[in-house]
Amino acid sequence: MSRKPYNSRKILTIVIAIAIIILVANMCNHRSGESVGNGKSTANVNATTVPWDYKIESVTVGDLIGGDMTLSPDNELLPNDGNYATGDTIWALKYMTADMVVKDGKRNDVHLSPWKAIKTYSSKQAAEKELKNVKLSLKAEVELIGVYKTEYQGKYRQFAVMTLPSGHTIKQPINQERYSKMKTKKKVAVLLEEVHDMNNYDQAMAKFRGWAD
Repeated sequence: MSRKPYNSRKILTIVIAIAIIILVANMCNHRSGESVGNGKSTANVNATTVPWDYKIESVTVGDLIGGDMTLSPDNELLPNDGNYATGDTIWALKYMTADMVVKDGKRNDVHLSPWKAIKTYSSKQAAEKELKNVKLSLKAEVELIGVYKTEYQGKYRQFAVMTLPSGHTIKQPINQERYSKMKTKKKVAVLLEEVHDMNNYDQAMAKFRGWAD
């Protein structure tokens, strides 16, 4: 009977200790939630993947694996739709995409993918014909956001800022003569290269290739 008060005190101490631990844990969680809720918001980032470029390359058929084949020199694997044999020299259409990252609606960051073979052809002529369908050269009028000039150590540089049909903004260096001509313009004529996605032709990327005047 003399041990009961001791045991009661021991149990009470344990219960109080557990209650303190739970209370401290809840306070930590609450503070953690506050720090997340009150933290500064991150920049508004919008990323879009677009077709960037195509090229054709001469490749050699390597190993035949089931219905597929490897292509040298990069050892890429593609379906052997043309029933090619090991050692055949053929042509590959290669494709590159770009992740266009727009931060706060202003800055364009571009992250390019590696080249990837997507289709093969038995002749260079057939490959070039396909290339012309997905990579177009054209002339267009684009919106001129404005021109500006900078000075460093007595040297001046002029720039033009434009919005291309793809919706992204680019900056191009210009000479003093073009700077003077463009100061009052809202649109300018440019040469563009328009790159289309083979699987979704309506998706295209326009790239500046020069001035049309």
